[in-house]
Amino acid sequence: MTLEEFSAAEQKTERMDTVGDALEEVLSKARSQRTITVGVYEAAKLLNVDPDNVVLCLLAADEDDDRDVALQIHFTLIRAFCCENDINILRVSNPGRLAELLLLENDAGPAESGGAAQTPDLHCVLVTNPHSSQWKDPALSQLICFCRESRYMDQWVPVINLPER
Repeated sequence: MTLEEFSAAEQKTERMDTVGDALEEVLSKARSQRTITVGVYEAAKLLNVDPDNVVLCLLAADEDDDRDVALQIHFTLIRAFCCENDINILRVSNPGRLAELLLLENDAGPAESGGAAQTPDLHCVLVTNPHSSQWKDPALSQLICFCRESRYMDQWVPVINLPER
């Protein structure tokens, strides 16, 4: 590997870390503003009813989920819908970290849900605009720019690795 190739690879890694940090920030703000929809079926319903308010779609699956044919069909349909409606879409390579981010400070604990703690479906996550106004968020702008640049390079669903904490 030449020095130029090493430098380019290092810059790409740093950029991916920066994009991962931006995604964490967007998810944190969206959680606090309650503008997140979680779950494949819930996402499909929202995309059908109000696609214009969706600013970001995240698809997350681990190696075991790659063998789930039904989930892969859902992913294909969601990706196609997002591409047709100009919704930015990212694939998250570490769903465990996504779960940590989305399930922190979970409002309904096991005691409140009747003792049966059921883990929500985190394979698809949508971030919507707050109804009050458009976001003027630099982290969201960075993600949108990253998605746009990825599409220019014919990478329609770029993969993001959320940084471990």
